[in-house]
Amino acid sequence: MGWEIFERAAPEYERWYTTARGRRADIAERALLKSMLSRVPGARSLLEAGAGTGHFAGWLAESGFEVVGLERAPAMLDEARRNFPAVRFVLADAHRLPFRDAAVDIVLFVTTLEFLENPVAALREAVRVARRGIVVLALNRCSLGGLSRRFGSQSRGAILGRARDYSLGRLRREMREAAGGRVRSIHWSSALFPDGLWNCVAKVPLGDVIAMLAELKTA
Repeated sequence: MGWEIFERAAPEYERWYTTARGRRADIAERALLKSMLSRVPGARSLLEAGAGTGHFAGWLAESGFEVVGLERAPAMLDEARRNFPAVRFVLADAHRLPFRDAAVDIVLFVTTLEFLENPVAALREAVRVARRGIVVLALNRCSLGGLSRRFGSQSRGAILGRARDYSLGRLRREMREAAGGRVRSIHWSSALFPDGLWNCVAKVPLGDVIAMLAELKTA
């Protein structure tokens, strides 16, 4: 799947978070990130692979993390640098991270794996670069949103209609395959449930977004 779809979407991408659906997703996803990151006390440095317009990288930097954002689409990168000039952003491919082994505490993917040609290869690179853990937020195939992205209104979207959503089982398998013997433990939660429960974080694999943390053994 080409990164060019994000290149074309860059000028309007950040505005989605100002819509009613975007605000709900933003609150739910931030809650999931807080839940996962709280399980890695003392972690300070973070690389977001697929940082887009910098929405989460900027928020995490404002929350006290030392953040580097990585993005493949130049137009998205330009938006990120304009939105968050104090954050370091680099143009690079998540399949080939331009960082040394164990360069950061945590590598983060926020709805990025769904659009990569080889997500396991990207996860392996993340394991190489991370000292303490990998955090993934992924669109959940087993949710109402997942049905909409395959068969409903979202299936016609230029971006969401092309997402390869994850089930909890698939995400866990790919994480274990990539991390191998470095996996210490895996934690997960879900959020963005329907009917007024969109901002709840729960261990019920039916929310529109799944969060997973793979804690890593020291390399």
